[in-house]
Amino acid sequence: MPELPEVEITARLLAAAVAGTEVESAHALGISTLKSFDPALSALSGRQVANVRRRGKHLIVDFEGELSLLMHLMSAGRLQLFGKRGSMRDKTSRLLIRLSDGREIRLREFGTRQSCWAKLLTADGLAADPALVNLGPEAWPDPPDFGPLLRHPRPLNNLIRDQRVIAGIGRSWADEILHRAKLSPFKRGDDLSEEEAAGLRDATVNILGDTIDHYSRVLQIPIPDKFPLPLTVHHHIAEPCPRCGAPIRAVHFEDHDMCYCPQCQTAGKLLKDRRLSRLLK
Repeated sequence: MPELPEVEITARLLAAAVAGTEVESAHALGISTLKSFDPALSALSGRQVANVRRRGKHLIVDFEGELSLLMHLMSAGRLQLFGKRGSMRDKTSRLLIRLSDGREIRLREFGTRQSCWAKLLTADGLAADPALVNLGPEAWPDPPDFGPLLRHPRPLNNLIRDQRVIAGIGRSWADEILHRAKLSPFKRGDDLSEEEAAGLRDATVNILGDTIDHYSRVLQIPIPDKFPLPLTVHHHIAEPCPRCGAPIRAVHFEDHDMCYCPQCQTAGKLLKDRRLSRLLK
């Protein structure tokens, strides 16, 4: 799933490329992608793109006349700019914004779920939309003190991925952040010391900021289907920890793995592998 760094660099690249360009037409191809009906998508025709920006994991394309397209890429969506128009029969395309200069912004989704979505909203509608109203503070660049923010009786890996608590972090970067902070993914938020909370905040800002800097160096238009994620722990099961050399371990869930270093994060303790536990019952 695209998380804060991936959405941030997408917004930056698209804003630099299309701001000030007029929209020729807009089309919703996905059966259930467009979640709004008033204003109609046709209202974008003839308007200029004003900006592309991010809030949490959401992308917002602003148009002149105080209309905005709010989007969530979900697990497999991408917002990309192409130099020429694509086919209306492209099975990955969910929404097309055709520009007057012949280029095209495409909201695409890979796989069969069709879970990414978009809403065309007025300024008032955008400000009141629950998807944004219910978001916590941004995880980057300047989040608040993590001590009060994370004072909940819940495991850190779940807590920092809760968009109502702090916005922008998902599974990939949660693993990287907790590894950098040397904290167990199952440590409870209300058990954090002041020093641990400060270290976790620093790890969050640094990991996300470094990743955005990495993308700024290596990415350009067209934005690739797969991001070159600079991960060192997530998806590196059994490989050496980049800090201590111990094998990276994982807790396996139904649809994802949570990766950690037992030497750096859990004082040598292996966390219970739920997949193996089920097989042994």
